[in-house]
Amino acid sequence: MRRADRLFQLVQLIRGRRLSTARFLATRLEVSERTVYRHVADLVAQGVPIEGEAGVGYRMRSGFDLPPLMFTREEAQALVAAVRVARSRLDEALADHVETALSKILAVLPVASRAAAESIAVLAPPAALDAATRRRLRVLREATEQRAKVRMRYLDLKGTASERAVRPLGCVYWGEVWTLAA
Repeated sequence: MRRADRLFQLVQLIRGRRLSTARFLATRLEVSERTVYRHVADLVAQGVPIEGEAGVGYRMRSGFDLPPLMFTREEAQALVAAVRVARSRLDEALADHVETALSKILAVLPVASRAAAESIAVLAPPAALDAATRRRLRVLREATEQRAKVRMRYLDLKGTASERAVRPLGCVYWGEVWTLAA
């Protein structure tokens, strides 16, 4: 990989996470941690607003943006496939947002890339979740984002009713079952 490509990828990796250790970055870039330290120092010297230090981790200061990126044909296909699979397993609000985001991405792709992405032969059955489950997922997702407690009633495996106040941490999808981490 060319150095310029590696520097660009390093910026992308740091931008995409709250805190990235040199070990993580070195593993992803397939270079040594020392190389990561040198690359970060070079980027900072060029004015890229990276904060942090060796041994702690790095993060990008807010407000730093790169120009829009062009996706490869395969990346565009991967995005369409992921949206098709995920859409029917999300709450309605999030599913609408993922559709809007995908539309924006597809709109800026070259015609050939857009056609290739939209024609990918990966389909998922619609409406995998009933309306009540979608509503509950939305409530739990919003509570997680707001760090709010949720009061819930449920039946345990023995059929005994229970009531709890929980602070949701996230919802995990296991293929057929959603699990609440709280």
